[in-house]
Amino acid sequence: MTTDLAQARPSELSLTALFLKFLRFGFLAFGGPVAQIAMIRHALIEEERWIEPARFNRLLAVLQVLPGPEAHELCVHLGMVARGRIGGLLAGLGFMLPGFALMLIAGWVYVGWIAGSAGLSGMLLGVQVVVLAVILRAVVRIGEHIVEDRLLALVAAASLLATLAGVAFWIPLVAGGLAYAVSHRPVAAIAVILAAAGVAAAVHLTATTASSGPATAAAPVTLAALFVAGLKGGLLTFGGAYTAIPYVRADTVGRGWIGDGTFLDGIALAGVLPAPLVIFATFVGYVAGGPGGALAITAGMFLPAFAFSLILFERLEAIVENPALHRLLAGVAAAVVGIIAATFVQLGQATGARVAEPWFALLLFAAALVVVWRIKGAWATPAIVAGGAIAGWLGMSV
Repeated sequence: MTTDLAQARPSELSLTALFLKFLRFGFLAFGGPVAQIAMIRHALIEEERWIEPARFNRLLAVLQVLPGPEAHELCVHLGMVARGRIGGLLAGLGFMLPGFALMLIAGWVYVGWIAGSAGLSGMLLGVQVVVLAVILRAVVRIGEHIVEDRLLALVAAASLLATLAGVAFWIPLVAGGLAYAVSHRPVAAIAVILAAAGVAAAVHLTATTASSGPATAAAPVTLAALFVAGLKGGLLTFGGAYTAIPYVRADTVGRGWIGDGTFLDGIALAGVLPAPLVIFATFVGYVAGGPGGALAITAGMFLPAFAFSLILFERLEAIVENPALHRLLAGVAAAVVGIIAATFVQLGQATGARVAEPWFALLLFAAALVVVWRIKGAWATPAIVAGGAIAGWLGMSV
């Protein structure tokens, strides 16, 4: 194994070789971000010594604070180390393309043969029930890393309640970030909370007034709207890919373009493919808007992950060292935890409304929760999804 950084010379890689190296990583990217990052670290840091381990650790710390899938952003940055910004672009594309292509195929198969099939309804419902257990475990895992004190717990709880009450998603995000940033000044924090409550009331009143007017048709599916849905998810993905779920759901399920069951099916598929979990957006875009919709929402979802590394990285470490901004981001991240928890509740209600055998569904959910809580490894999520499909086929119906 090479131990001298100068001897590795990743800059000598051709652009084609660089792309193929990260394409290989993409085909092997099973098991979520932890497994993906471990694979990249072993290959490029421990074996090929592209950068020093201390620098790698610092890079990971920076990426943890930023929105976006960390493993993908890591590939973009390491591609820049090798061959500049073109290298970063090719590395990021190589890492995401296998999962993107497989999800396109999955969406095509789902729309053409699976959706609406009466014989598969129980199987799909079983998958959706166990995916709820996976999401709940993710909420707890994310919360353990983000909710570090009582104030952040209060921010998360308030965000949960506000989201369930129908408050627009951006209000708890802004209020949570600002309130935690100025929490050392109680008067300012109270002022932020009161202002947020006033804005929420005004937005609710405006929406109520608008809804009392003549009925209008649901907004049509457009590529621009799907791109914005993906972009919103990509910009607000703090603490893991599961944080993109509520924003993509609000802009697709919330507009009636797809159902909650189909949305959960997409999350289940993303959990078993070699890709960042945010690739579920590709499935959602395909079901809602065909191949063009899949491309549009995927472009929006991954654009921030490319942009932060390609454009802004030279300034990121200085920004992250700013304590005030760090507290602001911590407050935003805690608010996101509350929003994900609320989304879990909403998805659970939607799934429960379609279950004919609630006790069987509860037992399946509890069993999946025990498995996902106690067992780790790249094979855990695929095994849970497969088990849910079998159990649903044997004992559930819509």
